[in-house]
Amino acid sequence: MQDSAESSASVEPAIHGQDAPAAKPERWLNRTVAGAGITSALGDFCYETTTVILPGFLAVLGIPAAVLGTVEGIADAVASFTKMVSGFIADKLGHRKLLVLLGYGLTPAGQALIALAAGWPLLLAGRVISWFGKGLRGPLRDAIVIQAIQPQMRGRAFGFHRAMDTLGAVLGPLLGVALLGWAQHWTWQDSAGPFRFVLALSIIPGVLAVLAFLTLVKDPEHSPNPELKLLRALRGLPARFKRYLGAVGLFGMGDFSHSLLILAATQLLTASLGVMHAAQVAGMLYVWRNVVQVTVSFPVGVLADRLGALPVLIAGYILGAATAVLMALAFWFRAGSIAMLAGIFFIAGLYIAVQEALESTVTAEMVSADTLATSIGALGTVNGISKFVSSAGVGLLWTALSPVAAFGLAAALMTVGTLMLGRLGRH
Repeated sequence: MQDSAESSASVEPAIHGQDAPAAKPERWLNRTVAGAGITSALGDFCYETTTVILPGFLAVLGIPAAVLGTVEGIADAVASFTKMVSGFIADKLGHRKLLVLLGYGLTPAGQALIALAAGWPLLLAGRVISWFGKGLRGPLRDAIVIQAIQPQMRGRAFGFHRAMDTLGAVLGPLLGVALLGWAQHWTWQDSAGPFRFVLALSIIPGVLAVLAFLTLVKDPEHSPNPELKLLRALRGLPARFKRYLGAVGLFGMGDFSHSLLILAATQLLTASLGVMHAAQVAGMLYVWRNVVQVTVSFPVGVLADRLGALPVLIAGYILGAATAVLMALAFWFRAGSIAMLAGIFFIAGLYIAVQEALESTVTAEMVSADTLATSIGALGTVNGISKFVSSAGVGLLWTALSPVAAFGLAAALMTVGTLMLGRLGRH
């Protein structure tokens, strides 16, 4: 299996139990790609609204940075293990669309719990449920998109998909910040009231995401493989792909949740703006990050189709390490400039665009089609475990020592992961 998988890096391999598909759509922007993009836009509209106001919500509830990092890390870890299991089940049974629908349905359910939270337990439960749904749908949706297009068009299709995904991440937080500013002038029982109001409204696009995927997306290839065994499939993955997972994992150990980036901006700006205004500005900076991401995602995909996905991904990883270095310097010099923070969020948007558009694309180039969803799930698992270590570690180090130490360690780990990926690229 390993030899055949490695030989398939440059050609579209046969689907298990079938001949290689002879007639995939010639256009990369077909109904399935467009439908998956619309669904992702609505899904991100739902949960990215939470991401942008969650640090402020925790601030008014009196919950420290260590708890935010731990909650985000646990949620990422749950999503990562779910990706592995869902990818394996899909490759084994071929039932992908139903699982994706379930995954999208869990996101608004988790949002409802977060809106009701008065402390960290219900907040953790809601975030875990939402991220469980995210992990359930991610590899299967990506596999559906990959198998709906020609291999030479993957970069463009995923660039478009990530652009649509991020469009929701721009519009949702924009509306969320605007509603937060509007609602704070109403009469509430406590200062958390405006946040709960925005969180409750975010459930609506989450429900619409389920309906969009149900009606617009067609799973192009059902490829059941009832003989597939998880451990055997993982052992049989190509050696080069395993080295790739190692580099991704080490980089991910420094790739902290960007909820902490929002919290960092909030803290740096609070002295000059006050906590409520600082939270709104930090939220807008996150929106700016998402605007950058949605703008460059498709050009990144086109560039990857021309130059190769792996070299472009390496460049993106370099930008990721630079983001952590610059944030550490911002705390070191106690720089509370909005312009300076906008620059850091700009670089963060660039590297996230590359990372999210191309990690699955590189995976598809390295593995065979009959274990594609399992391989993407393995990628998600590695990312989730490493991001749990990163988010929890950065939050704890931030609270125990300083944000300079936290972001400095993150930068070091991301740099080593980038060097490993660069070595893989040279070979």
